[in-house]
Amino acid sequence: MGGCKAVSAPSTPRGAVGSGGPSFAGRRRRRRTTGLRRRMIGCRCISHRRRCGRHDSPAMQDARFGRAIRALRRRKGLRQVDLAGLAGVPQTTVSLVERGRLERLQVSTIRAVARVVDAEWDPAVRWRGGVQDRLLDDAHAGLVGIVVARLGLAGWDARAEVTFAVYGERGSIDVLAWHAVARMLLVVEVKTSLLSLEETLRRHDTKARLARRVADERFGWRPVGTSSLLVLPGSATARRQVARHGSVLRGAYPMRGAELRRWLREPRLRASGLLFVSPSAGGAAVRAWPTPRRVRVARGSPTPVGRPSPSVRDVS
Repeated sequence: MGGCKAVSAPSTPRGAVGSGGPSFAGRRRRRRTTGLRRRMIGCRCISHRRRCGRHDSPAMQDARFGRAIRALRRRKGLRQVDLAGLAGVPQTTVSLVERGRLERLQVSTIRAVARVVDAEWDPAVRWRGGVQDRLLDDAHAGLVGIVVARLGLAGWDARAEVTFAVYGERGSIDVLAWHAVARMLLVVEVKTSLLSLEETLRRHDTKARLARRVADERFGWRPVGTSSLLVLPGSATARRQVARHGSVLRGAYPMRGAELRRWLREPRLRASGLLFVSPSAGGAAVRAWPTPRRVRVARGSPTPVGRPSPSVRDVS
């Protein structure tokens, strides 16, 4: 008889989009993957990550530090228990460090673990995308301005705060100067206080090593030589700090005084020198050296948080 033959609908692979949309398993798998990505980047969504830059969150920084410690431990051929014994901490502490769980540990413990593998933990305080010490150190900007002005008078093309990111090295060169006649590149490190000599020498050496590539890529400068200059304020405190480390600084920055000033006018050979800059060199220089201020509150008058008290006054 003329009956109708049943036709079955083509089967849709699991997770594929058909007339009824993705399968339940595919949706569940997608939700699980998306949730994992959100937890990893600490953001609401992937597009928001690109927009707001929160991929460099503290949690990810801790995780990156932990991976570095694990890699250095394995490079030294140490087990977690070996590293724990050398650092004087339990093995579980080393495990927490390598997993990036730094919020559970003390600062001294983290540094002890890093010290065993010849590393250091150097957290930076950032405020609105900038480094906090630049906000607090107004004198640094004043010194940089004086150095740029003096180098300009001596025939240099000086650029302030030149940032770089080369081979994983990131930072900022205080002043990068170029002498077109001599084709000499000058890397200037400006310090308002010589607190850590080892840190100053290490960072200045890194900047001088990368300066040739930075100058070529950023400004098209192709020098025949790279020189270094350390600038300190001409205060009694800074001079005492230099005298305390006299032998080390003399070896790292041998050129001083009149010899250095002559070289800045005619930089024929590579050099490395130390220059004291007086803040009383001019009106702008005087303003660049702010006077510290104290805040005094009268007794018996509590100040509400976030609101200045009328009894608060700045004292120079």
